[in-house]
Amino acid sequence: MQVGQWLTNVRRPGGLGKDPVRAERRAAALAAIDEDWNPAALGWTVDWQRHYAYLTQLLDEGARLNAITPGVTRHGEDIGRWLATQRRNFDRLNAEQQTRLGALGITAARAVHARTAPAKTSAATTSGRGAEAFHKGVTALAQYLAREGGGAPGRSHVEQLPDGSEHRTGVWLANQRQRRDRLNTGQLAALAELGMEWASQ
Repeated sequence: MQVGQWLTNVRRPGGLGKDPVRAERRAAALAAIDEDWNPAALGWTVDWQRHYAYLTQLLDEGARLNAITPGVTRHGEDIGRWLATQRRNFDRLNAEQQTRLGALGITAARAVHARTAPAKTSAATTSGRGAEAFHKGVTALAQYLAREGGGAPGRSHVEQLPDGSEHRTGVWLANQRQRRDRLNTGQLAALAELGMEWASQ
C-alpha cells in the first residue's frame, strides 16, 4: 500500500482501531516509521504534508529551488505552484511550517512595491503574443538559472530550449530590466521569484 493511501486510511475515524491500547501502540509504530505520519497533530493538512514531502524529494534529487516554478510537478502535483503559494502566504504558516521551509532555504516572497503612478501598458507586455513571449523568456531564464546555479546571463547568452528552439535570453532580460516600468505586477513578481532584484524594487 502506498504511504499516501496509508495516511488516508489511518486518519479515518477508527483508523487505528477502537481499542485505545492498540491504537496507542499502532500510533507509536507509525511514529517510528515516520514521525510526521499524523500531520493534523502537527497543525497542517495531509495535502500540505504531501506537497512538502514531494518538494524535499525533488531537492534531494538535485533540483534547485529557483528552478521549481509553477508547472514543475511530482506525482501529478504542481509543486512549483504550491511552493509559490507558501512563499506568498509565509506569514500565515505556523512556526513549525516556517521552520521546516526555512531549513530548505524557503522564505517569504519579497513584496512587489506598488507604483505611485499608473504603469504604462503596451500590447507587447500584457496580452497575446507579448504575454507568450514573456512566458517563454521566464522559462528560458529559469532553465538557465537551474543549470548555472544563479547569476544573470550575459547579454549575448542564447538559451537552447527543450523544444529545440533558441531564445536570446540575455537580450530579453536586459530588455525587461530597461522596460520594467511597463511590466505588470505579475511579470515583476515572476522575475523577482527568479532572483532579479531590480524587479522587486
